[in-house]
Amino acid sequence: MIERFYLKEFLTFKEADMEFHPGLVVFTGPSGSGKSILMRSILASVGLENVEAQICESSVSWSIDEERYGIQNESLNIFRHVKKEKTRYFINNQSMSKSSMESISSTHLRHLSLKDYNDFESSALLNLLDDRICAKTPNHALILQSHKDQYTQFKTLSDHLKEIEEKEKNLAELKEFALYEIGKIDAINPKIGEDEELALIKKQLSKKEKIETAIAQAQSIFSYESSVSSALGLLEANSAFFDDAMNELRSLFESASERLEELEEVSVESILDRIEQIAELKRRYGSVEEALAYRDQKVQELESYETIEHSKDDLIKKLASFQSSLKSSAQELSKQRYSILKETLATLNGYLGMLYLREATLELEPTLLNATGSDKVILGLSGTKLDRLSSGEFNRLRLALLALGVESMQGSGGVLMLDEIDANLSGEESMSVAKVLRHLSTHYQIFVISHQPQLTSMGEQHFLIYKDDESRVQELSDAERIEEIARIISGESVSDEARGFARDLFERARG
Repeated sequence: MIERFYLKEFLTFKEADMEFHPGLVVFTGPSGSGKSILMRSILASVGLENVEAQICESSVSWSIDEERYGIQNESLNIFRHVKKEKTRYFINNQSMSKSSMESISSTHLRHLSLKDYNDFESSALLNLLDDRICAKTPNHALILQSHKDQYTQFKTLSDHLKEIEEKEKNLAELKEFALYEIGKIDAINPKIGEDEELALIKKQLSKKEKIETAIAQAQSIFSYESSVSSALGLLEANSAFFDDAMNELRSLFESASERLEELEEVSVESILDRIEQIAELKRRYGSVEEALAYRDQKVQELESYETIEHSKDDLIKKLASFQSSLKSSAQELSKQRYSILKETLATLNGYLGMLYLREATLELEPTLLNATGSDKVILGLSGTKLDRLSSGEFNRLRLALLALGVESMQGSGGVLMLDEIDANLSGEESMSVAKVLRHLSTHYQIFVISHQPQLTSMGEQHFLIYKDDESRVQELSDAERIEEIARIISGESVSDEARGFARDLFERARG
């Protein structure tokens, strides 16, 4: 529920601070006093409306999915909308996107103002039927959950089969392409590090003649080797360093000469061709390593194509088994739904009768197998299509469905916000709406704007919105409530007769 709301600087409101109770909360006041502005501000505080208030803040007892939204729950979670240079949203002082705040709030609060057909969708009506069955037959919930789990697996396998069948259509082309790609790389047969080795050979070939000439010229140094050793001996100097240097130089020249002899047998054209092949491979795949990895991937794909028929046969068998089980559970679900349909319709029509609406029709029709079975529910209102209903009829029909849902509801349903749901209704119709809302308030916290004394008298908490130089909010005591109900009945000049009728309404609502 929403436990507290604070508003600062929005249109005719300078400031408003309210604490709310559970149950039915009524807002009344003269036209133009700011009731709708206040309602919009409450919605804005939790991200469900756009307003230009400086601050809108609601303290709520809703539980937030901490892992999903990264918000830690407090004993009361504070939702805040702040407008300075731009609008920002916070939960527990942590900055939040409007879309995330809206996602959190929409699971706890419903604003019943526009013609939202979600309550009349087959999925919602099926859920309503299933909840009523579960309240009487707990095993129904197990069957339904098992069916949903199996259908999820069935759908996954079905999608996989479609992928296989799609691949089958192009299997010959896929195999041919994989073989072509493998063959193209195998024809080059690259080795890791080969490109660096080829670059070195190319470099050596380009300097081969210069190296040979330089070595030939440098060989004359060895003819002076004995002379240098003799001179070092006469000088009584240690000649080991010289001997080591000459031996190392001789070894280096010999290795170089051997390498040059090997290069004599190397074809320059073949090296250049090989370099170009490797370069082309690198241009296409990025590197020799990536080319070889791509080849391995195509080999694996080729192997998977070879086993595709076997996989398909296995999938078809599994799907047949799942389908048989799903049909069986769907039939059991249908049986249970048919068993409660007549009683559910009678109860719904009881609420519709209270609300001065025509009787409804509620029918089960077969449909394609899905996660909830193989049923769809069709709701109708005798003599009128749902899209032709007036807004008053539409909202009263929706109230009847909500009242029906309350009968099997476990725990709180959250918050409902209603804009003048009793507008243009007779006194009897308004009282019927008030009674249904009072019934709903056992599981919902309900905020409602009313211009009728009947609904106003049923409220468990009553706020008066009035305007002098600015819009103000006042929570009314019992005596003040009777006076406000009398004002609604007779206008600004309140008569004793209106006070008497107001007191009678108020006391009957309490009785």
